[in-house]
Amino acid sequence: MAGPLEFGVQSYCFRHFKDNADVAAKVREIGVDSIEVCGIHGDFSDPAGFEKEVKTYADAGVSIVSLGVQTFTNQEAEERKWFECAKAAGAKHLSAHFQVATFNEAVPTVVKLCDEFDMRIGIHCHGGYMFGGSQDVLDHLLHLGGPRIGLCIDTAWCMQTGPGPGNPVEWAKKYGDRVYGVHYKDFLFDKNAQWNDVVVGTGNLDLPAFVKELQNSGFDGYAVIEYEADVENPVPALTECVKKMRALTA
Repeated sequence: MAGPLEFGVQSYCFRHFKDNADVAAKVREIGVDSIEVCGIHGDFSDPAGFEKEVKTYADAGVSIVSLGVQTFTNQEAEERKWFECAKAAGAKHLSAHFQVATFNEAVPTVVKLCDEFDMRIGIHCHGGYMFGGSQDVLDHLLHLGGPRIGLCIDTAWCMQTGPGPGNPVEWAKKYGDRVYGVHYKDFLFDKNAQWNDVVVGTGNLDLPAFVKELQNSGFDGYAVIEYEADVENPVPALTECVKKMRALTA
């Protein structure tokens, strides 16, 4: 994929549905043809078995652009299989978490695997309550990992870190060509800071400004919509998300 308006969907949106043929049909129904596959829809410990799921998506006209989000803990033998699955899918990216107890060992292992498989890793910024959600931690991880490791900006979780440090537009500007992935997601917040998923561009996210900043920085990674509400029937809201994104090209 290339460009912030060439986007697909995260398979986690369809976590209620376990049959990948069903998921692939829903991907096409909402109006896109690419997906980031999460562990609910693929056994990444079984590359040979995962090839069958790759074919299921390919037969439906859906390309797999990334796998994840995967938590890397320096288990090279197991993590190598994740890269083998990504290679089988034709993907060039994985989205990732690291953990405070193991990142010093895990990051170099991931870089080694990225070099071997010619992949890029995007660290998923999962809010203020998870390691890798704040800019100072991300800065250190990016420095440690070098150019094979970049950032996957999840716009909603970015905002969850607070209105000052959690501005997705500023993150896109700051990290520039180290942004390797995007999860287009939007939240509204209650007065107790509880987050609530909404159609992208209808909450606190300044969607046009964010996309413009990605374009200015020459973004060439993968981008997917992620909407986590309406678990049993996400298609209507996801269809609206796609329309909101498409309107930016009008």
